[in-house]
Parts: sequence; structure tokens; C-alpha cells
Amino acid sequence: MSDREPTHQSSTRNHNHTLANSHQRLLDEDKLARGRSDTMGTRRPSHTSKRSTLRSRSPKYNDAKAQTRKKYLYASFFLVVSLISFVVQTETAVYIQHELHWNKAYCMLWLTHGSWSLLWPTQLLILRFQKRKLTFSNFFRRHTNVIHTTAQMVQTQSLHPASSLAVRPEHTWRYLFKVTSGVTVFLTIAGASWYVAIDMTTPSDLTAIYNCSAFFAYVFSILLLKEKARLDKILSVALAILGVLVVAYGDSGHPKHGSHSGGSTNPDHDGEPDNRALGNLIIGVGSVMYGLYEVLYKKYACPPEGTSPTRGMQFANTFGSMIGTFTLCVMWIPLPILHFTGIERFELPTGRAAWLLSISTLSNAVFSGSFLILMSLTSPVLSSVAALLTIFLVAITDYLITGKAMSGATVSGGLLIIVAFGLLSWATYRELLEEEKKRENEETKNFDQEEAMLADTGLLSDEDFSEDEIGHHSMVKSRESHGD
Repeated sequence: MSDREPTHQSSTRNHNHTLANSHQRLLDEDKLARGRSDTMGTRRPSHTSKRSTLRSRSPKYNDAKAQTRKKYLYASFFLVVSLISFVVQTETAVYIQHELHWNKAYCMLWLTHGSWSLLWPTQLLILRFQKRKLTFSNFFRRHTNVIHTTAQMVQTQSLHPASSLAVRPEHTWRYLFKVTSGVTVFLTIAGASWYVAIDMTTPSDLTAIYNCSAFFAYVFSILLLKEKARLDKILSVALAILGVLVVAYGDSGHPKHGSHSGGSTNPDHDGEPDNRALGNLIIGVGSVMYGLYEVLYKKYACPPEGTSPTRGMQFANTFGSMIGTFTLCVMWIPLPILHFTGIERFELPTGRAAWLLSISTLSNAVFSGSFLILMSLTSPVLSSVAALLTIFLVAITDYLITGKAMSGATVSGGLLIIVAFGLLSWATYRELLEEEKKRENEETKNFDQEEAMLADTGLLSDEDFSEDEIGHHSMVKSRESHGD
């Protein structure tokens, strides 16, 4: 013990030694840079002209078009996946409920949302296959670190959470638990409203009112996400809802459609329901709740703009698993209450209904995971309008499987939805591009200010770095900011 130096003396000595080494490195680099300049026979340019040259030639933090294009590429892929899985879910749900007559509404809702818990384990297996050359301990440590740092970015809504405020891990997980519980409650209310209203109103009313969630998603985006009310977006959403109304009320038959929570309409429904007004009110509340759920997820459970798409996709699936786990662990409580009150007898399906239900629930998990990614990469409004495309796709699937011809109302309404989605996609793309350019200019301005401050204080001369070194520094900073 007596041979050891006191802690503060040792720290001071090490600190002074580090400063000396750093100072010597700067002197060596300065000599090297001056020697390189003298060898080339160039005179030292002025501070202003040198800085403008570096700013014009060095790479920017983000290429706005490339980043936006990358987002849309991923979003397009998951849009296709979500549409296909939703059609499979709807077709199987209709058959289970109305052909096999296993109609346990809340149990089906609980199993469907509970299946989301498989999203993170499935993602982990896929990532492990891609990174199979790493040892599992290193792979798992890196993956959990990405999830944890992204969670901090979500909590602080900052690309640099460590510099914004000190965030303890327990605070981050407590925040995620609160967000998960709140978002799951809104999602469950929206899903349950479909099952409650399905026997109280007509399939046309159910389809039309439920899909007005796209309108409420835009309203809540303006109120909570502070989006600007753009005329092109308003017209696109209105055109999409008009398409839904044409399909719902223009067809002589009843449209077959499914909810985002695994339910479906009854295509063989006949007669006028007794409680149509009450049923429409209930599904109207569900439509509002679903639009609010989408916006709350975007506001409180998605990383800020500028985050790399890969990081955002990984966290979206992780949060989806948290919703599924919360559903399985907490939202089972109404099941025994419904059972003992006789409202809904708890009974698991068997035989053909069981394996079709497994297909339906897994299809919903794939749809929901893709939908969460789509909302994270783009916006709740675009995702909601994209989901309306399933109405037309289900009609096309019925035609291909059963040979049932599509009516003129179905075709015209579907085309209106497609046009609306195209217009909204272009408007959203332009908006994302503008935001990327604005963020890029701000980051470049901050970089220039830091460089000027260092040059003014004498800590950094204009010749300390070559253009290639500055370009490399910019790319490293960009990767650290975006998690690539």
C-alpha cells in the first residue's frame, strides 16, 4: 500500500502526460502539413478562402435525396409485406368466424395482439443469421446496445442523447413501460370496438367509419406532431376516404374487410340491425382511438428524424414485441370476467379452426410489425392511407379465388384509393426531402461554427487537415449521429 501513489497525484500525472502527448501530436501534424504544403509549392491561402473551399468540397453529413430514397425503399418493401399479410389475415378471419363459427371476439383480439411478442425474437434470429461470424455474446451485446441507445434517443428525441442530458437505464425502461402500457390500451380499445360493433351495425357502415381513422390520424398529427396542414395532403386523405365510401355503399353486396386487430366483416350479413346508431357510435370511437394510437406511437415510441432506417426498423419490432408481451401479461384480465358473466365463454379453437387461427394471428403479427416500421420510416397519415389499399386487394383476391366479379363501385373506389395513395406518397416524399435538407444545412452550419471556433482559438489551423481527412471526419460524425 505504501508503494502506491495517491489517487489524485496519479490522475494529475497521467493527465499532464496525456496533454503533453496531445500537444506534441498537434505540433508533429502541423509540421507535416506545412512540409506537405511547402513541397507542393503552394502558398497558404487566407482563412476565409480556405474555409469556403473545404466547405464546398468536403462531403456533407447527409445526402438528403439518398437518405429519403433509402427510407422510401425500405418503406416500399414493408408496405408490400403488410398488404399481403393483411389479405391473408382477412381471408382466414372471415372463414374462422363466419364459416367455422368460432366467434370469440376478445379471445381472438388477445391472441392476435399477443402474437406481436414474436416480433423481436424473430428479428433476433434474422440478425443472428446475418451476423453469424460473430460470437453470440458479442452479437447480443451489440444488438442490445443498439436497442438501448435507440430507446434513449426515443426518450430524449435527440440524435445525441448523451449530450442532451444524463439518462439512466432504469429511467429509460420506466419510460418505455409507460409508453407501452398507454399505447396498448388505445390499441386494445380500437380493436375491441370492431368486435363490439360488428353485430350492431351494417358491414358497409363498419368499413366506412372504421377506415376514417386516416382522417383522425392526420388531425392528431397536426395537433400532436405539429405537422403543417398542407392542401395536397388534405385532398389526398379526402380522396382516399371518398374511395372507401364508394366501395362501402356503392356495392350491392357487402364488402369483405378486416380490422387491424384480426376481426372481419360478415359478407353474408342480411337484414337491418336493431342498434345501428349505437354500433356506428362505437366504431366511430374505435376509429378515433386507432388514429390516436398511430400518432401516439409516432410521437412517443419512434426515434427522431435523422436516425438511420436500420436502427429505426429494429426498434419498431422491439416495441411491437413489448406491446405483445404487455397484452399477454396484462390484457388477459377481461377473459375470466367475460367468461363468468356469460358474455363470452372462454374456449380455445380446435382442429381446422385452430391452425387457421394460428395462420391468421401470425399474419397479423407480420402485418403489424411491417406497419410499425412503415409508420416509423414515414408518417401515420401515409401508413393509414396505405392500409386502405387492402380493401381493393381483398376484392381482387376474392375474384381470383372464387371467381366473384368485382362491381363497378369496387373498381372505381379502389382506383380512387390508389390515386390518393400516390398523391400522398409524393407529398410525403417532398416533405421528407425538405426536412432532410433543412437538417443537413443545420448540421453543416454547426460543423462550420465548431471549425471556426477552433481556428480562432488557435487550436486548429486551416492546414491541420487535408480535404480527405476532413471528409473522413464528416462521414464518421454522420455515422455516429445516425447509428450506421
